[in-house]
Amino acid sequence: MIVIVDYGMGNLGSVQNMFKKVGADCRISSEIAEIDRADKILLPGVGAFDVAMKKIADAGMLEILNKKALEEKIPIMGICLGMQLLTNGSEEGKLPGLGWIPGYARHFKERIESHLRVPHMGWNTVKLQQRSAILGGFEQEEEIRYYFVHSYFVCVDDEHNSLMKTSYGIEFDSAIIKDNIIGAQFHPEKSHRFGMKLFKNFAAL
Repeated sequence: MIVIVDYGMGNLGSVQNMFKKVGADCRISSEIAEIDRADKILLPGVGAFDVAMKKIADAGMLEILNKKALEEKIPIMGICLGMQLLTNGSEEGKLPGLGWIPGYARHFKERIESHLRVPHMGWNTVKLQQRSAILGGFEQEEEIRYYFVHSYFVCVDDEHNSLMKTSYGIEFDSAIIKDNIIGAQFHPEKSHRFGMKLFKNFAAL
């Protein structure tokens, strides 16, 4: 069972609907006991970095999330802000992130040409950086496109943790991976067939 973690931030319903479309057993929950029983975890996120980390801590979820990620090593995916939370931190705030994948989130402003709008919003292509079960079937695609909405971008410390890259004024890591932990900066739940393919692969891990 996939548990979509409800800590008060994220497009929970649309994520759940996409999983249902690919036939995955999933539910939305904020209950520690239910998160503890999860076979896989989806960590969504829309909003500010520090607010999200505080909500997770205030809900008492840090311990169980660390247990599932680092001890039980079940598949975990963070999307949008949820991916940024997987890293060490962000220029957006002062609180530390989960620190599961070494890296940092930085703001596009002053790092890209002024004619490019921030947030980076709309469809953009991704380039695969490595082979992985989560990318099963993607290597056959001529062009892979996802829907983005973000003002902060992640760069991982170690290129071995880069799963996909995207260019928007600069090149950044649009998907990251370390062992059982995966992050996607884009919104799979808004990305039609490529989003469905990613969620279907995740459900099959």
